[in-house]
Amino acid sequence: MGAITDVPGIRVGHEQKTGDGWLTGVTVVLPPPGTVGSVDVRGGGPGTHETDALDPTTLVSTVDAVVLTGGSAYGLASAHGAQRWCEEHGRGFAVTGGVVPIVPAAAIFDLGRGGDFSARPDAGMGYAATAAAAAQPEGHDVGRGNVGAGTGAVLGRTFKGGVGTASVTLENGVVVGALAVVNALGTPFGTSPERAEPGDFDKPNHRDGLNTTLVVVATNAALDVAECKRTASAAHAGLARALNPSHTLADGDTVFCLSTGAVALDRSTETARQISMITLQSAGADVVRLAILDGVANAEAVSTPAGDYGAYSAGMR
Repeated sequence: MGAITDVPGIRVGHEQKTGDGWLTGVTVVLPPPGTVGSVDVRGGGPGTHETDALDPTTLVSTVDAVVLTGGSAYGLASAHGAQRWCEEHGRGFAVTGGVVPIVPAAAIFDLGRGGDFSARPDAGMGYAATAAAAAQPEGHDVGRGNVGAGTGAVLGRTFKGGVGTASVTLENGVVVGALAVVNALGTPFGTSPERAEPGDFDKPNHRDGLNTTLVVVATNAALDVAECKRTASAAHAGLARALNPSHTLADGDTVFCLSTGAVALDRSTETARQISMITLQSAGADVVRLAILDGVANAEAVSTPAGDYGAYSAGMR
């Protein structure tokens, strides 16, 4: 199904810890310098950092890295490590005396799933995931399943979630890719085994009601910040097509959009511009759906203290 790294210049790094109470991690999407970005947050329980800076009406238009992390709000500290890596490499918004890296982040809730509630990502893990992304070659394979931010991910509060990715190349040479961390309240349409309903919070395997799907959509098409915002909004349709329910009060569903700007869209007329954008945004929704299903299909077929994750992921293979 391809990968987000099919977009030239995009790299992905993972860092995770398991055992001794740990079951969590960090995933960093590292774009080339000058990449434009925005975000659309639709979930009712988001855990985010620096997303306001990506609004089209604000000062900065570029993004230096996107951090996806476990650990709920505590895990957002991992963004500080990614910022440190970017500063060391001169990447950021230029100011007197140096740079200020623009590193938005979003978190899933996986606290305590390894057994220790205090085992959550920190700045060191964020730095390591960013360095891992930077060390990757162009067009590299992306780790899928229970790696990085998907290490402790859960699906439907009972089954294993994880990291997935997909891409598509359009006729005009535009590449659209997506990476998803699936820690959702919902499950894929038409594939759910018999299970408790989402509202059954009292079941032993339903120990927390906090869930999130995090997505990064990337493209080599040249977009401005407002167009990135609109593309992120349109890409949420792919999330809703893949998971039922989605965008609930208990979800922190968030979609980032990154544009490397390498390929110009047809803007010769207003009609041509609209067709170009609609085609791109439709592709974005499609690859988000595929990336989510990919994350579920590649989850480990094992059981953990949070529930019988294996049965569901094995059925998706």
